[in-house]
Amino acid sequence: MNPPIKLLVINPGSTSTKVSYFENETNVYTDSIFHDAPELLKYPTTNHQMPLRKQVILDFLRSHGMSPADMDVFVGRGGCAYSQRSGVMEIDRQLALDTAADKGGSDHPAKLGVMLAYALGVEYHKSAYTVNPTNVDELCDNARLTGIAGLYRRAQTHVLNQKGIAAIHAKKLGKAYEDLNLIVCHVDGGITITAHKQGRMIDSTEGAGGDGPFTPTRLGSIPVMEVLQYLDQGHTTEEMRAMLSRSGGFVSHFGTSDAAKVHGLAAAGDKKAAAVWSAMIYQLCKSIGAMAAVLEGRIDGILLTGGLMRYADILEGVEARCGWIAPICVYPGECEQEAMANAVLEVLRGRRQAHRYTGSPVFQGFDWDK
Repeated sequence: MNPPIKLLVINPGSTSTKVSYFENETNVYTDSIFHDAPELLKYPTTNHQMPLRKQVILDFLRSHGMSPADMDVFVGRGGCAYSQRSGVMEIDRQLALDTAADKGGSDHPAKLGVMLAYALGVEYHKSAYTVNPTNVDELCDNARLTGIAGLYRRAQTHVLNQKGIAAIHAKKLGKAYEDLNLIVCHVDGGITITAHKQGRMIDSTEGAGGDGPFTPTRLGSIPVMEVLQYLDQGHTTEEMRAMLSRSGGFVSHFGTSDAAKVHGLAAAGDKKAAAVWSAMIYQLCKSIGAMAAVLEGRIDGILLTGGLMRYADILEGVEARCGWIAPICVYPGECEQEAMANAVLEVLRGRRQAHRYTGSPVFQGFDWDK
């Protein structure tokens, strides 16, 4: 009998670092370390968090009597390089460099998964992979265009968990993901709402780009005029950029990204906390309604997933405002660790082909741009 394949799965998020050790499909150990915003805001950029996040990984392995040298393969969540196809991708030097340089135009902690997996792979002479990074681009053309010539919306969403949950839901129905139209909402430190049409994410809120609901760490959609006035008051573009994914939302209102604290305040009768929490749910519902229009009302289900779905009042709010659209199903937490491990195992066993990073975006403009 062949020895099990040992995989270390690395998943940095906006409020946590999640690390898992797999032996084949078995998730042997998983730890999720919470990082409150004040801790992460000590670092000027996401890239500067590398030593902190790496130490989490080393502490995880040490606590279970292992070291990186014991692993056969490193798997990291990704994003921030040029947009990519869905599926499994081998992490090479160019992908790691473009990820660190934010070639895709965004700065999200998921990028550190690629950077850490690559660094560990080089150090210990092991292969490294990423699966369905945040910048998978399957947008329809209508979703790309804006009112500024040559300025296009980007694909930037919780691809890994959304596609994973959509596949689980389809299997539950006895159907294929490609047979369904779904609105999938990842609700956690970041929130994204995406229209999935027959296996493709044709439109989505760009959560880390200032789009959709505000969240524990993100500022959400704000009229451009209000942003300009905010900057005119003496605030800097650096402050505004940080609020896109690190210091907006709950952090701006309360100085913390800890949803449990904010929800606790709201439940205790704090008027500001109750109003902010309610507004977040309201904005989530608005985005669901928008994606219902994208799918022309032909929707097989609304799927709610992510860490914040442990709070029943979020489901209640969505049911009240969006229950008429389609059946609502809740998948609390996420399936990202398993989705990454299982996809890479398929590659290692020769059942799936990993593709290579091209070093150029999926979408390169329309014909009239050339």
